[in-house]
Amino acid sequence: MLEIINDTIIDILKIIPFLFIAFLIIEYTEHKINHKSTSIIKKAGKFGPILGSILGVIPQCGFSVMATNLYVTRIISLGTLISIYLSTSDEMLLIMMAEKAPIKDILLIITIKIIIGMLSGFIIDLFIKNKQKENYNICKHDHCDCENNFIKSAATHTIKTTVFILIITFILNACFYYIGEDSIKTIFNHNNILTPFISSLIGLIPNCGASVIITELYLNNVLTLAQSIAGLLTNSGVALIILFKSNENLKENIKIISILYMIGVISGLLLEIVTI
Repeated sequence: MLEIINDTIIDILKIIPFLFIAFLIIEYTEHKINHKSTSIIKKAGKFGPILGSILGVIPQCGFSVMATNLYVTRIISLGTLISIYLSTSDEMLLIMMAEKAPIKDILLIITIKIIIGMLSGFIIDLFIKNKQKENYNICKHDHCDCENNFIKSAATHTIKTTVFILIITFILNACFYYIGEDSIKTIFNHNNILTPFISSLIGLIPNCGASVIITELYLNNVLTLAQSIAGLLTNSGVALIILFKSNENLKENIKIISILYMIGVISGLLLEIVTI
């Protein structure tokens, strides 16, 4: 139990700075910039999938958490959000470096994730227009009085969100601890044809443990490159927890998860064909 608590605390401490930065950006945007500046941000957002898929590679899930908050307030588009989710490396990059995986393998996985993120982001923005939330204000949403001090407001939002993540992460860590990695290896070994489907589903679990397991399975040759890519594409750390907490549109949240899962599975299946 102490191990679970320690892992939970470590996971939370890693993302607090990113949460605070994200809320600072949102507060500043809502209270300081004018309509002209907002218009410029929206126009620049057309190229968001390029920047988003590159920045998403940064280790840990902090950037995907930040992007989720920016999407909820419609500062970035759905395509940009998806591109960041798809390219997010979470624990994968750190683990591969620590395990001294070949540089060419690391670069290959990162490149594949970036390319799929960019392409998917552009296609999504082409067919799904970003709907602006009228009169949406994160302060009004959370019922706080923060019109005159956006730094204090950002800290308040960060604390509330951190408590929420702490509870969920503890539950998820407990599940990983008691179920064990061996059980998951058994699932993969007995379902080779369905592995991309299962891997993508595991990747959707909003916890760094998902990327850890998928990466370890790949390094131990339990998963192929294509099968691991399927799971790593859908894994965005705890970002999905933030999405469900901050975005009240349940239908939209389910749509985002469905898009992620579909891209992960299709990409895994296609890569399996290409690498045979």
